[in-house]
Amino acid sequence: MSDEANVKKNPVIDEIELKEWLASLDYVLSHGSPERVQYLLSQLQIRAQESGVTLPFTLNTPYINTISKDKQASFPGNRDLERRIKSIVRWNAMAMVIRANKNEDGIGGHISTFASSATLYEVGFNHFYKASPTTFSGDLVYFQGHASPGIYSRAFLEGRLTEEHLTNFRRELASGGGLSSYPHPWLMPNFWQFPTVSMGLGPIMGIYQARFNRYLEDRGLKEKDDHKVWVYMGDGESDEPESLGALTMASREKLDNLIFVIHEAIRIHRFIKLTGMSVDTNLAEQTFHTKGAGFVGNDRNNQFTNLFITKKLGYDANVGHGC
Repeated sequence: MSDEANVKKNPVIDEIELKEWLASLDYVLSHGSPERVQYLLSQLQIRAQESGVTLPFTLNTPYINTISKDKQASFPGNRDLERRIKSIVRWNAMAMVIRANKNEDGIGGHISTFASSATLYEVGFNHFYKASPTTFSGDLVYFQGHASPGIYSRAFLEGRLTEEHLTNFRRELASGGGLSSYPHPWLMPNFWQFPTVSMGLGPIMGIYQARFNRYLEDRGLKEKDDHKVWVYMGDGESDEPESLGALTMASREKLDNLIFVIHEAIRIHRFIKLTGMSVDTNLAEQTFHTKGAGFVGNDRNNQFTNLFITKKLGYDANVGHGC
């Protein structure tokens, strides 16, 4: 009979034993530190392995926040105002796509992509993306191609686009000017910086862009600064071979200037920062674990913005793990 079967036959003993172990853990946490707990658990694991105990192996981590609530920074802006702006942007994006399809059947458009990732973009616009004044090279953002309606909608509120532009969504050659289906610097050179469609182009281009920026800095051709390369992609897009094909290079080169924002359409809700550290994730979790992705994540019960702004991604982003 297996040891597991014996444990199940003694539920009272099992419960008492478990309570003793948990109480010991709580004592170390309250009188010691998380680092002390890590040390003790690692020593227990070593002792068990030396004694021939086969431990379960998994690369999947619990669905909990990487950063505990007491370590999350206070939101620096006006949450009510920013939520109102986000709602307007999301509504206008939906209205633009629907109106375009009423005017010309079959135009298409992607409503759900931006609707499910609007918070990620708005927090980025309001608190993270940095422009390029004379003393700073500026951040580079690879917007997810299917989220382009939301980017157009925000640009309309900012006065960068006219109502006529929105009316001519996906008809960029229309009289008075229109908008391309996806990010397209050739069709809209004064608006888009990078093409990110077909799916998978944005992630692999972002990785190589971050590497090239480091190359320029290392050779004195570009001043070193705190610029970031942001890459937005959907969880489904991660299935494209181009999306994850260069992750090992990002880890090898220690591209801490590269940030992946992966929003959940079906499977995951992740925020991943690529560094030289190896951590667990759950977006094909084994892939990011072996490719050396540092990770910050949250569960569905918390406002993503709380986590997004925590010390400007600086708090243990290279060693965190979770969901």
